[in-house]
Amino acid sequence: MGEPPPVRRRDALRNRALLVATAREVFAEQGLDAPLDEIARRAGVGNATLYRHFPSRAALVDEVFRDALTETTAAGERARGAEDAWAGLAEYLRTVFAGLAADRGTNDLMTTGLEGVASLEAIHAHNRETAGGLLRRGQEQGTVRPDVTVEDLLFGLAALGRAVPALTTVDPDGWRRPLALFLDGLRSRPAAPDLPAPPLTGAQLERVLLELGSPRRRG
Repeated sequence: MGEPPPVRRRDALRNRALLVATAREVFAEQGLDAPLDEIARRAGVGNATLYRHFPSRAALVDEVFRDALTETTAAGERARGAEDAWAGLAEYLRTVFAGLAADRGTNDLMTTGLEGVASLEAIHAHNRETAGGLLRRGQEQGTVRPDVTVEDLLFGLAALGRAVPALTTVDPDGWRRPLALFLDGLRSRPAAPDLPAPPLTGAQLERVLLELGSPRRRG
């Protein structure tokens, strides 16, 4: 049989691009667990069209985020080149967390595991190399506690990162204060200035905890 008519190919390319753009929007709002049929509905196509282009959630996530994580990678490269390892690490983590706060899909991608996503595996490897290298250099320079391991650092960041979407429901910059506290705990001589962002009120804490405990849908 001959090749499909050019019009059909153009339609397929248009549908694929529309699905990727819509998925980016929905993932940013709802996270990576967002129902796939919601993405198809918003894109104005049927579920069969979505699955024809992306047979799995992992395939769609990989397509959506492959290029979007270049900023994080670039921030890591800048941090690696910093003469002061502590300053490089702190600035890198603030940049990463700003991205987590702005986009729920990126937050899910950076703080959870999802098998079969090549872009996720690449960014996790790059993040570990960046954080680990800066941590070791900071210890050599005497600015980071000598007993902290890269696993300590990555675990703490993952736990704090999962709380970011809940924190942003009460204050867009609510993540800055706990991150500053976490970073100060890594220093060999804690000497942070006044903490950024005000503390949570009792009511805000209740709201954040409720958000953290809310069930997530998967579709």
